[in-house]
Amino acid sequence: MRIIGEKIITFIKKETVLVIATILAVISAFFIKPNIGYMDYIDWRVLGILLSLMIVMAGLQKNGLFDQIGMWLLKKTKNTAQLTGVLVFLCFFSSMFITNDVALLTFVPFALLTLQKCRQERLVVLVFVLQTIAANLGSMLTPIGNPQNLYLYNLAEMGLGEFLRIMLPYTALSGILLLLCIFVLSARKQKISLEECNFSGEMTAESWKKSVVYLVLFAASLLVVARILPFYIVLALVVLVVFFMDRKVLGQVDYCLLLTFISFFVFTGNMGSIPAVQDGLQNLVGGRELGIGILVSQVISNVPAALLLSGFTTDYRKLLLGVNIGGLGTLIASMASLISYKIYARNYNRTKRIYLFWFMVANLLFLAVLALVAFGWG
Repeated sequence: MRIIGEKIITFIKKETVLVIATILAVISAFFIKPNIGYMDYIDWRVLGILLSLMIVMAGLQKNGLFDQIGMWLLKKTKNTAQLTGVLVFLCFFSSMFITNDVALLTFVPFALLTLQKCRQERLVVLVFVLQTIAANLGSMLTPIGNPQNLYLYNLAEMGLGEFLRIMLPYTALSGILLLLCIFVLSARKQKISLEECNFSGEMTAESWKKSVVYLVLFAASLLVVARILPFYIVLALVVLVVFFMDRKVLGQVDYCLLLTFISFFVFTGNMGSIPAVQDGLQNLVGGRELGIGILVSQVISNVPAALLLSGFTTDYRKLLLGVNIGGLGTLIASMASLISYKIYARNYNRTKRIYLFWFMVANLLFLAVLALVAFGWG
């Protein structure tokens, strides 16, 4: 019993958002009894696209393609300022296409290894903090950059051009702010030579072949996002190809994220079926989507915030900005931020408070600038 209890506690700590979403869904079921209408709450297209992308990204990560790209870029660096820039902007640009979670899972450990080999561990806090901010802000630009973008892009039935017009100014500003931070904080740059760093993990011929297949599947998934191909055909193709080619990848997918989506779909669907609740929340959120999106994200993170608030507004564009900018701030404002924190704490547990301090300082500064611009622009 003790072992079972410990496993339950570990699961709750690891999947807190899923547990909260499930509890809310169960509570809401007391007000709206379970029925076949629950199926209409769920956006199956979003779940299908999300699952396809997660499988493909897990496969590309497993076969080392992202590491190869990173090592190729690092060979061109000459000093610590360039090194910091490459490591940070790897997260910024890659997150636009492989999601903020995958960017951090790939390039934060890669950065740690690089800094250790180059005897530049003094830069770990700076690089980790800026990588986290870069991944969360770079992912704003595209519908596939993060789950809330994919969901709101589909819900609002936006065109890709319209989505880019909304998010490009804020993404460009974020990139400029990151460059300024690197320039200022790397004033005392030192010369380094990465040629002596012997990085292991060269891709085999088989890994390259698999990566090509995954890239083809990724292209097919993008065609689904662009509403050219039906999601169920591409999802079936992805699952079948990966099952026969690289089936272990299917076990590396974050299925809890899908369950979290389903739970929030049920909760918001049930709440929207109660007239008094619907009217109350619409009055609260209506016209305040940007501010409410930022504030709610600080407490429950931006993906659940998007799912929760979208049921009570039709101004999805302001909500899109709110939950993306709201990914800055607290450690849980974007659950992706926990990835870099856990990696840092596992390797430098004694100084994790220092990391948290600078994480909060940097995040609040970026949040303040982007929020002021968003409110001013709006």
